Amino acid sequence: MRIIGGIYKGHPIEVLKNFNGRPTTDFAREGLMNILYHMLDLEGAQILDLFSGTGALGLECASRGAGHVTSIELQASHVMQIKKNHQKFQIKGTAIKADCLVWLKQNTTTFDLIIADPPFDLAQMMEIPDLCLNNLKEDGLFVLEHGKEHNFETHDAFIKTKKFGHVHFSFFQNLSI
Repeated sequence: MRIIGGIYKGHPIEVLKNFNGRPTTDFAREGLMNILYHMLDLEGAQILDLFSGTGALGLECASRGAGHVTSIELQASHVMQIKKNHQKFQIKGTAIKADCLVWLKQNTTTFDLIIADPPFDLAQMMEIPDLCLNNLKEDGLFVLEHGKEHNFETHDAFIKTKKFGHVHFSFFQNLSI
């Protein structure tokens, strides 16, 4: 696994040999980052990477100038590896071991960009947009990675969905602010 673009383009992302998860593919990460380039200025942005896994999505944002990346992940071994990658690339970041849904309900910080890559079979998938929008800055953007079985088009903050292979990214913006 490698970083797709930005100042760390081509650099390998260290991943645990026994990684237990579904990392976002290079193809999907590149597509997402191309879309984000046209929707949001990442320079200095505060990023929240939920269900971080490898931390690759946060690292892609950091490589493109994000000011700080907060990664939330439940697996302790994944959190430790994310911290190592933050140190390796000397990015300003925080990796926290927590249940993302509980953390979102307790968090008081807002972010410019929130990216969530939950397990596609997560029972609370449809709750995630509202939880994330409560943690989003004005003019911020929320991106949810999900499978084809979920559709968010009727959500008030929904903007669009883009598909890359079997991965869908739904985009939201808090329009009530």
